[in-house]
Amino acid sequence: MDNYITGATIKKLRESKDLTQTQLAERIGVSSKAVSKWETAKGLPDITLIEPLSNALGVSVMELMSGDTVINNNISSNILRSKFYVCPVCGNVIHTTGDALISCCGITLPSLEAEETDEAHEIRIEKVEDEYFVTVDHEMEKSHFISFIAHLTSDKVQFVKFYPEGNAETRFQLRGRGYLYIYCNKHGLMKKKI
Repeated sequence: MDNYITGATIKKLRESKDLTQTQLAERIGVSSKAVSKWETAKGLPDITLIEPLSNALGVSVMELMSGDTVINNNISSNILRSKFYVCPVCGNVIHTTGDALISCCGITLPSLEAEETDEAHEIRIEKVEDEYFVTVDHEMEKSHFISFIAHLTSDKVQFVKFYPEGNAETRFQLRGRGYLYIYCNKHGLMKKKI
């Protein structure tokens, strides 16, 4: 991790829960002086206290470590508000249906911003029987390839992962309006409205 819990984060979260330093200390089994030292940057909580501290403050360990709390305002559960995250170390692809705090390989991942597709990343769609054959004419070398194609509508996600030296092609049941997303490992996330 490239950051650690700050005193300001502990104080902000403690106050948002209407807890005194003494009440927080009692919940995690330390003295109120220890909590005071953390909040005034004169000390740091021991690593063994991170999980009990996050539980007492009502946040995840990642939220506590980053200082950013995630509030779920996505009450309509619209999948078109989806976010994609790709780990630059291992290549994991994470999909969420709203904002999230995502970490992989010790790195906090930013959500990807999708650009409109360009000529080098043209998506072709061809109707085949009751499905659509989706292809991206793109090189598929280890250094430059399409990692995934996803189709999102307001109520459905279809996702296909690709690997170098294969073809960036798949079949989807394209029903309703939505977006096709592709991810190029060099040029990032792109989308096309369908």
